[in-house]
Amino acid sequence: MGKKDHKDKKKKDHKKKYEEEPVEVLGIDDDEDGNEVEKLSNSFYEDELINLQVELVKMEEWIKVKKLKVVVIFEGRDAAGKGGAIKRITECLNPRITRVAALPVPTEREKTQWYFQRYVAHLPAAGEMVIFDRSWYNRAGVEHVMGFCNEEEYWDFLRSCPIFEEMLIRSGIILIKYWFSVSFKEQERRFEDRINDPTKNWKISPMDVESRSHWEDYSRAKDNMFQYTDTKQSPWYVVKSDDKKRARLNCIHHLLSKIPYKELPHEAIVLPPLKRGKSYVRPPMADQTFVPSVY
Repeated sequence: MGKKDHKDKKKKDHKKKYEEEPVEVLGIDDDEDGNEVEKLSNSFYEDELINLQVELVKMEEWIKVKKLKVVVIFEGRDAAGKGGAIKRITECLNPRITRVAALPVPTEREKTQWYFQRYVAHLPAAGEMVIFDRSWYNRAGVEHVMGFCNEEEYWDFLRSCPIFEEMLIRSGIILIKYWFSVSFKEQERRFEDRINDPTKNWKISPMDVESRSHWEDYSRAKDNMFQYTDTKQSPWYVVKSDDKKRARLNCIHHLLSKIPYKELPHEAIVLPPLKRGKSYVRPPMADQTFVPSVY
């Protein structure tokens, strides 16, 4: 079986697969509550991820054609798995339709603006989906815990945020919010992995290290945030993320369920024949500078 045939074989409808095939597991692990759970095998995870990514492409096409405006927020503790989930969602999607907004630290000018102002600039137009890798909820988390905003600004945010999100929803935006929940033990393991792996050093910042001593403060901040902003109109969806594979599959599956879509018909693409003329002569290859063939 050729490589293309093998890929095509994998691209079965994910809903049918969930109904007909048992989850293939490999070994036992503990979840964030200390309960034993079966690990997913790599083969099941990879096959299922491909199925879900095919559905994401169908959903994205639906968003484009129906001119929907979708905002997906990813929040959670450091090393909770937000980035990995976002990467798997976007890696097969069209960056002209689906884009990730990961805003840097605000400038001095932005600090004087209405708090939500710099986020509004990144909201989608019709036919677009924007994924916020952290969002305006920075104020309810790191800014509050680490003292980057005062108490008045913090409480004003908690009171204003539900109103702001209600305005977005009334304007026609589909707003979906995910909180990635990771245990202290698993976060510790991931931090150690980032410290010891030179390809992952960039993932851990001095702020991440300092936040370790504020675990309970972040817990209280998250509870407060949920109390004020986990509304019926704009709820938080919690993703258990100690198991990265399960977290990614569960999150994508849930995202697909929140945007009702249908597969749209496509016209068959036929490549035109290559027109070869006798007037073109390629310049000598020796005149070009090629990358050395090291491999």
